[in-house]
Amino acid sequence: MSSGKAIIFSAPSGSGKTTIVKHLIKQFPSLGFSISASTRDKRGRTEQNGKDYYFLSPEEFKQKIDTNAFIEWEEVYEGNFYGTLKEEIQRLWDEGKHVIFDVDVKGGVNLKNYFGEKALAIYVKVPSLDVLKERLKDRGTETEESLSRRLYKAKFEATFEDQFDVTILNDDMQKSFQTAEKLVGDFLSK
Repeated sequence: MSSGKAIIFSAPSGSGKTTIVKHLIKQFPSLGFSISASTRDKRGRTEQNGKDYYFLSPEEFKQKIDTNAFIEWEEVYEGNFYGTLKEEIQRLWDEGKHVIFDVDVKGGVNLKNYFGEKALAIYVKVPSLDVLKERLKDRGTETEESLSRRLYKAKFEATFEDQFDVTILNDDMQKSFQTAEKLVGDFLSK
């Protein structure tokens, strides 16, 4: 794969990583968003195939695993697979963009290992699990069961924080935007 740089944002669901990534894409025209592949159902009527995710059936996803089409993939929740397609990264690099990722923590670690020094891996952390729980509840998309599952997973994901280059404590979104802009700007200018 011919290349640019890779910027990886990872965090438990509800930490604010997607909001930060969307902000950075507006601030840095040289960034292109890596669209992940997933077997999960679309949420609501607003998600679009090829814009939010590449929505694949489990059979299509497994076929791509067999043909080595992914840089990384995993079964994030039982029956729900997510992954980063090699062709998606090449598409962005062919456009002259650096790639920015919004991925779960294990995916972030795998991407950092894959790209090495060409990647900046940022872990987004919330002040506490209670704050995370409130953020997830405020979304209005979680059942008690899915909320419990996400909080349990968040505890596990926190154990990977030290495998990232830097951590942003997201206790104030404006401050987090400024920190992320500085980190990304410095990395891209190297």
